Amino acid sequence: MELSIIHEDNKILVVNKTPGLIVEKNPFETPTIETLVEKHLYNEKKKAFIGVIHRLDRVTSGVIVFAKKKSILKLWNEYFREKQIKKTYIALTENVLPKESGTLKHWLFKDQKNKIAISHPFKKKDTKLCILEYKLIGKFGKYFKYEINPLTGKFHQIRVQFSSVGAPLLGDIKYGGSDKFTRQVALHSSSLSCDKENLNFQASELINPYFVE
Repeated sequence: MELSIIHEDNKILVVNKTPGLIVEKNPFETPTIETLVEKHLYNEKKKAFIGVIHRLDRVTSGVIVFAKKKSILKLWNEYFREKQIKKTYIALTENVLPKESGTLKHWLFKDQKNKIAISHPFKKKDTKLCILEYKLIGKFGKYFKYEINPLTGKFHQIRVQFSSVGAPLLGDIKYGGSDKFTRQVALHSSSLSCDKENLNFQASELINPYFVE
């Protein structure tokens, strides 16, 4: 398996993540996105530095950025903390939301034991506020295609929020969607921008089989 590289310079490597693979190295699983990056950056004289700046779920595809220097990893971590990074996702659902565009707000509880997120309409103990904006951008066959801008970055946020309003993502059996491809759902991180550095990276959704007609 080869990396789908979007951009590379002496600071960062940006790839279009394949769905079905986890991001970080794992002694029990190979390949991962990080091991593929490691192979790409391999240097015979010394091992290349690989900084995992952020992550995507195993089942999700799209833009992910790796740092090639410790100083860049620290810098981009600051960008994320300062909310200087903006992400856009696209998703497919079998059901349509009542409004073509809007904002979803829920309080999310992370069930560590079962590795799922549980959403609530109101604040409860150990929950965190999660917010996203969405708009319907068209149809894809018999499915509904949405553009999504998460304003918070919580565990399984998009997946559980859409499921909570009756529109689970296609393929997301964990949250009520119908199955089609193993370890893959119709959720793709289509762009990532960094305001501080005036950068914008776009990733083709065709890496995700749900978006291939």
